Amino acid sequence: MKTTLSAASQPRGFRHAPAALRTYLGLGGALLALVVLFSCLSSHFLSYNTFSMLANQIPDLMVLSVGMTFILIIGGIDLSVGSVLALAASAVSVAMLGWGWGALPSAALGLACATLAGTVTGAVTVAWRIPSFIVSLGVLEMARGAAYQLTDSRTAYIGDAYSSLSEPLLWGISPSFLIALAVVAAAQLVLSRSVFGRYLVGIGTNEEAVRLVGVDPRPYKVLVFSLMGLLAGLAALFQVSRLEAADPNAGAGLELQVIAAVVIGGTSLMGGRGSVVSTLFGVLIISVLAAGLAQIGASEPTKRLITGAVIVLAVILDTYRSRRARQRG
Repeated sequence: MKTTLSAASQPRGFRHAPAALRTYLGLGGALLALVVLFSCLSSHFLSYNTFSMLANQIPDLMVLSVGMTFILIIGGIDLSVGSVLALAASAVSVAMLGWGWGALPSAALGLACATLAGTVTGAVTVAWRIPSFIVSLGVLEMARGAAYQLTDSRTAYIGDAYSSLSEPLLWGISPSFLIALAVVAAAQLVLSRSVFGRYLVGIGTNEEAVRLVGVDPRPYKVLVFSLMGLLAGLAALFQVSRLEAADPNAGAGLELQVIAAVVIGGTSLMGGRGSVVSTLFGVLIISVLAAGLAQIGASEPTKRLITGAVIVLAVILDTYRSRRARQRG
């Protein structure tokens, strides 16, 4: 049995390093342009407080976007991440407030519940060959319903049990942000430097070719969805530490922000192409855009219009890149 795939199914960064560099420079340029724009429009934007606030508010979006990058690379999608986050937070609150568990066992339960939800999505998708879009939509409803059941549809105030995750350290940066950066770095190494990463890209590029080289793609696909669930649980802990509460309504619509960040970062909706580092740029672009629009006093409808237009533009660019890649192939 072969343990490697052909060069055609490897991440494009291996074969076209200059292309990857151009992508990073383009995303970095877009991010810098946003910073300059909002610095001109608001005298308070270009400040230490703004950027430290951003750094401490985006860890949950960062880790969720890492998981979504892996899922899109294999050609799937997961719409349940926001609800799974709420489920994990609710499980933590029940364990601590209802059962008297300590912080660590409660956190472990929340992570386990989120991982189980992701595993269910992956297993059903693979076993019955149902599009993950439909399966995750069902899990979205089930996870949200379970969160309401666990909390009796009320916000549960946990207190400072996890506050150490969000308390600023050196330069005002929280441990949550540092942990999220470590997750990004580890995920990029796995995707670009491991056989597992090459298999994921191969599955997204041509799943039948992966089977022909003797690799069963099914366990890899389930594992990726399980990882997405685990990261949703980690994001829940970050959010609980920041809010000191578990809200059963938490994460509503968050899946759209996550998918937007990943697509803006250049991960293909068609599968087979993506980079965790590029996704990080996408997270920063989405976050800076939201913070800048808030500082200049944009209304909620205006913010939604602009953010939606950015997402549509990113999808158009992704379609254009995919067509060019097929033409070259």
